[in-house]
Amino acid sequence: MSGLLALLDDVAALAKLAAAQVDDVAGQAAKVGAKAAGVVVDDAAVTPKYVTGLPAVREIPIVAKIARGSLYNKLVILLPAAMLLNAFAPWVLMPLLMIGGAYLCFEGAEKVLHVLYPKSDDHHAPETIDAAHLERERVAGAIKTDFILSAEIMTISLAAIEADSLWIEGVVLAAVAVGITLLVYGSVAVLVKADDMGLRMHQTGRLAATRALGLRIVNGMPSVMTFISTVGTAAMLWVGGSIVLHGLDELGWHAPYAWIHHAAEAAAHAVPAIAGAAAWIVTAGLDGFFGLALGFLLIPVVKYLIEPLAGLVRPGKSH
Repeated sequence: MSGLLALLDDVAALAKLAAAQVDDVAGQAAKVGAKAAGVVVDDAAVTPKYVTGLPAVREIPIVAKIARGSLYNKLVILLPAAMLLNAFAPWVLMPLLMIGGAYLCFEGAEKVLHVLYPKSDDHHAPETIDAAHLERERVAGAIKTDFILSAEIMTISLAAIEADSLWIEGVVLAAVAVGITLLVYGSVAVLVKADDMGLRMHQTGRLAATRALGLRIVNGMPSVMTFISTVGTAAMLWVGGSIVLHGLDELGWHAPYAWIHHAAEAAAHAVPAIAGAAAWIVTAGLDGFFGLALGFLLIPVVKYLIEPLAGLVRPGKSH
C-alpha cells in the first residue's frame, strides 16, 4: 500500500510538472507570436491577391493549398533548420534575424514608394493561360513568398523563446507555426469570401436591413483591404526597424538603440498619466522611421546589385 501511494504521489508530481510545462508552452507561444505580429499582418494582407481573377469557387481551395504549403515550410523545413542552428551555431541567429528585419524594412519601404509614386499595371495574364494553370502558378508563387515570411516568423519566434529545455523550444516553435498559420489563412479565407457573402445577403436577404448590411459589406471590403495593407506596412517597418536596432545594440553599436530608449523615457516622464502608452508610441514610431529610412537605402541596393546577381545565377530567367 505504501508503494502504491508513493507511485500515485510520483504520478501526481509528474502531472503537475506536465501541466506547468504545458502552461509554459502556451504562455511562451502567445508571447512569441506577438513578437512576429508585423510579419503576420503583412502575410494576411499579401495573400488575398493570389486569388484575384480566378473563379470564386476556387478561392477557398487555393487558400487551403497555400496554408498546407505554409505549414510544410514551417514544420518540415524551417523548424528543424532553426533548431539545428540554435543548438550548434547560435551565433548565426542574430545576423539572420537582422537580415530578416532588413528585408521587412525593404518590403515596407517599397510599399510606401509604390503609394507615393504609383505605376500603372500594364502586365496582364496571357489569355492563352487556362484557369487551372494560372491557379498552379499562383499557388506556387504564394508558397515561395510564404517561405520568406515564414523564415522571418520562425527566426523572430526562436529569438524570443525563453526556455531551458530544447524540447520545449521545439514545441513552442511548432505551436507558434501552427497557430500563426491557422490565424493568417483563416483570416484570409474570411476576407476573400466576405464580398461574396455580402453580395448574397444583398441579393437574397429577406429583410431590408439584411440587404443593406450586405451592400455595406461589399462596398466596404476595398477599404478594409486597404486598411489591413496599411497596418501591415506600418507593422513591417516597426518590427523590422526594431529588430535591426536591437541587433546593432547586441553587436556593439549602442547609440541608435540607446537614443530611442532615452526618447521613450522622456516621453513617459512628460505625460506620466499615460507613461507606458507614450513610451511605446515613441519607441514604435522611431523604430518605424528608422526602418523606413533603412528600407529606402536598401531599394537601390536590391535593384542594382542583388537582383542582377540573382539573374546571373538563374540564366534561364528572362527579364
